[in-house]
Amino acid sequence: MIDNRDGRIYLDAVLEKIRQRILSIDESLLEGQKEIDEMHEYYWQNYTEMDEYGYENFDNQQALLHQINANQEQLKLKHRFRKMLDSPFFGRVDFCYEGDEEPEIFYIGIGNFAEKTGALPLIYDWRSPVSGLFYDYDKGPASYQAPMGEFSGEITAKWQYKIRRGKLVYAFESDTKIDDEILKAELGSHGEIQLKNIIRTIQKEQNAIIRNTSDKILVIQGAAGSGKTSVALHRIAYLLYHDRKHLKSSNILILSPNGVFSDYISHILPELGEENIQEMSFDLFAYRQLKGTAADCEDRCDQIERNLLADKEDPIALEKQSQRFITHMEGFLLRLEDELMNFAPVEYKNVTLTESRLLDLFYNKFGEIPLLSRMDAVADTFIDEVETLKNKDLPEEEKQELISRFRQMYDTRDFYVLYNRFLEEEGLPLLPDLPPEERKLAYEDVYPVLYLKYRLQKRKGRQDIKHLVVDEMQDYSRLQYLILKEMFSCRMTILGDRAQTMADEKQDALSFLPKIFGKDIRRIVMNKSYRNTVEISSYANALTGVDDVELFDRHGKPVTEKTFSSLDQALDAAVRELRLDPELVAASPEGFPENASGESPVVRNADRHDSDTPGEPVADNAPIFETAAVILRTAAEAEQAYAILREKLTARDFDVKNALSLLHRDSTTFRKGLTVTTFYLAKGLEFDQVFSIFPEKDQRPLVRQARYIAATRALHELYAYEIIHS
Repeated sequence: MIDNRDGRIYLDAVLEKIRQRILSIDESLLEGQKEIDEMHEYYWQNYTEMDEYGYENFDNQQALLHQINANQEQLKLKHRFRKMLDSPFFGRVDFCYEGDEEPEIFYIGIGNFAEKTGALPLIYDWRSPVSGLFYDYDKGPASYQAPMGEFSGEITAKWQYKIRRGKLVYAFESDTKIDDEILKAELGSHGEIQLKNIIRTIQKEQNAIIRNTSDKILVIQGAAGSGKTSVALHRIAYLLYHDRKHLKSSNILILSPNGVFSDYISHILPELGEENIQEMSFDLFAYRQLKGTAADCEDRCDQIERNLLADKEDPIALEKQSQRFITHMEGFLLRLEDELMNFAPVEYKNVTLTESRLLDLFYNKFGEIPLLSRMDAVADTFIDEVETLKNKDLPEEEKQELISRFRQMYDTRDFYVLYNRFLEEEGLPLLPDLPPEERKLAYEDVYPVLYLKYRLQKRKGRQDIKHLVVDEMQDYSRLQYLILKEMFSCRMTILGDRAQTMADEKQDALSFLPKIFGKDIRRIVMNKSYRNTVEISSYANALTGVDDVELFDRHGKPVTEKTFSSLDQALDAAVRELRLDPELVAASPEGFPENASGESPVVRNADRHDSDTPGEPVADNAPIFETAAVILRTAAEAEQAYAILREKLTARDFDVKNALSLLHRDSTTFRKGLTVTTFYLAKGLEFDQVFSIFPEKDQRPLVRQARYIAATRALHELYAYEIIHS
């Protein structure tokens, strides 16, 4: 029996148990591999003599598959336990059940651990019912809901731990749910380049979202830095844990903004003990769906760039996203029922389908089938009748010939042509009359054409997807949500921030989502920001008039605001202020430029005044970071800045090959070092240092939004630079 009253003693004992368990798994894997080898050997020695019906062969294959799967599960378990050797637990709750005199002690970690399968856990998974006590209650009366019912009692003690590489960094008893100093220490650290898992610091309001299993459509309106993306991913991990019988990682899809964001969050679920899930952008999905209709489609980046180059958003593009446009399109679809059709009787091998019967089949029997797929159902009915009367199956080529004759009764089946007809009715400019291989759809036309396709053609539903996560909800139009509803009938987690809308006018998706998804929707607001320091958040919120955000009390360096006469000068200033780990960015750190005070902005690890003690910050004169970003307005400006920086930093012995990157629309990885990108591609990401560079004269609503988005990417230091154009 392990003494679990002292965290230090318990840590050493648990680590030894984990090591023993790993050794046991290694032995099991060796035995399993031996079994597999013997099965292969038996098969090759005896397959010629196996019974003629194949029963023995089948049994042998099943046994082999079972052993291979068992080995895979053992490997997954070993991987999880090896990770637990670094930090097996982070919290503890002493809970006295009603009627008991002594409390039970529960240690909480990233996953369950017991000495053997079926034994009482020594560490409880952060998603287990009892772990809710750690996140939801202070000392005093508490309860948790388990499969067997609700358990009530009293929390007599709560402990916080930080363990690194199997060593206890700190341990202390906490009266509050998550001590502010712990949270400050976590938020103030800068050793990760990707989104952090938050299991050590989940707040009560976040925990309620993560453990929500009752609402079909959960919509999270969260301020910048409120942790909404982290919460959504932790919710997925919880749902996978909660319902393993019916939900697998392959049943979940994330619609993410771009490939880099997908990479940025890709490690979270594996860290939480789950397999990674499918991720893709909605624009990529639309392009694939419209491949036969057009050769190419613009994406959201194309539209933003066009809006930035114009004085204001194109009113026609705005019209194509409006409710009025959708309503008129529905009327157009109804009129197509008659206007698109040229009915005629069909005769084949002395069998005739009269026009009156054809009309009856088309409008009555198959009236619920989408219009452009309906005639195929009529054709199949006629083919069945011919085969029945002739008492033989028709050859495949004859069937296709008949189906083609029925399809010719449509005036056209080209969605591009049909969309042009609708635009003509609306008095809007037509798309160029081109063959499919030469067509390119502007972004504002992509989703109207896709909507036409979904309403007019039978499609396969995504029944394999049982949970959909939609990130950056404010960037999706009403029409896109209507398409999502057509595509998916599953549960959804939808999240975003209306303050980060990439348009002249802020869009609050919550104003129309209930009309699309109905009573199944549950709205939650997360208005507390954790990402930025108070100084950065206050500056960013003032840019766009955001006044309803509660700021977590973490302070840092004031925002640096400066004006320059050129981009080159602004980048010179950025290089002087850049504070990246010298081991990461420079072959010889001494070659890096000095800052304005004459001190090297790069600090060696040996000189770092860091501490693992909660609340003790890195010394002001020696910050050292893993990530920094120069964020600009357009792709052309980003490319220009990247070229200038490459030249400047090469002369300063900066590792430009590995530590300087241009993040563009086709990028797929998020890297350490200095990143140069646009505001719209930086959305969802965060950096230790941010250098925001915009033209001073450009104060359009969209560019004000861009400044806000750039500012809210900064974790610790923000430099807001403006360029005066002559």
